[in-house]
Amino acid sequence: MDISTTTDVPPPASPPSLTERKRAARGATRPGDRIFLGLSRGSGILLLVIMAAIAVFLTYRASLAIGRDHGNFLTTFEWNTNLTPPVFGIAVLAFGTIVSSVIAMVIAVPIAVAIALFLTHYAPRRLSGPIAYVIDLLAAVPSIVYGLWGALILVPHLRGLYGWLDTYFGWTGILSWEEGAPRTMLAVGILLAIMILPIITNVSREVFRQVPRMHEEAALALGATRWEVIRMSVLPFGRSGVISASMLGLGRALGETMAVATVLSPDYDIHASLLNPGGGTFAQNIASKFGEASEQGRDALIASGLVLFVITLLVNGAARAIIARRKEYSGANA
Repeated sequence: MDISTTTDVPPPASPPSLTERKRAARGATRPGDRIFLGLSRGSGILLLVIMAAIAVFLTYRASLAIGRDHGNFLTTFEWNTNLTPPVFGIAVLAFGTIVSSVIAMVIAVPIAVAIALFLTHYAPRRLSGPIAYVIDLLAAVPSIVYGLWGALILVPHLRGLYGWLDTYFGWTGILSWEEGAPRTMLAVGILLAIMILPIITNVSREVFRQVPRMHEEAALALGATRWEVIRMSVLPFGRSGVISASMLGLGRALGETMAVATVLSPDYDIHASLLNPGGGTFAQNIASKFGEASEQGRDALIASGLVLFVITLLVNGAARAIIARRKEYSGANA
């Protein structure tokens, strides 16, 4: 006797349309999720509106000032808004802002990364905890306190360093010293490096803690030393995070005001040597002159603030581009 079994297979269902998927997603979303989504989206839009309003305000007031300026706004060294007609430019301010920030980054980033690696991969827990706590405290110190410390403690003790640099590297011209007061761009850069060190260290430390344990164990299983584990597993994974931390520190260095105004002896000239007093930055110039400036003087200061605003946007944009290019090699998607 022949027994045959037949099974009816239903035809495959057609995939839901885009409208149906959106409707199903909206129906499955809880009210709390919809409220959170709306608040998040509104916050992002509000931030963009605020940034656009700031840009429009700065551009309008800057256009008024530049229209009255009888010097070249980009190349003039002088800053005298009380003349008739006024003459002012940002050459010295742009040079000082960039140079002091670069000095701060060159000093702070390697030290911060080294401290973060020490705390996460070398120091015992009973030692890493107190050190991390002290670094967190440094991040909470107000900038005016850093400025007072720099003026009263740091600057007087830089004479020995300046003399040593002049003796061995004065032939370069960049590090020659004429026995003047150490209130120079190098002093500002050192002070800014101390101020941004906690920010870069804390963010880098948290990034290095996120490295998958399996990556490190695999490198150790292949016979790698501790430094080779850091070089092959930890640093590639945390590269994007370190860049982000460095940009946070650079943002503070570019806009720092009171500490720079307390330490620096400003003038409107560009000195070849970093050890000669003088120079200036955008933030320091705005803070020192805004209170006594006339209406056109305020417009001129706002114009310099617009340049600092653009520099900050360019720096952040460059950082995001670097992070986007390096993300695929960082191990973050592993």
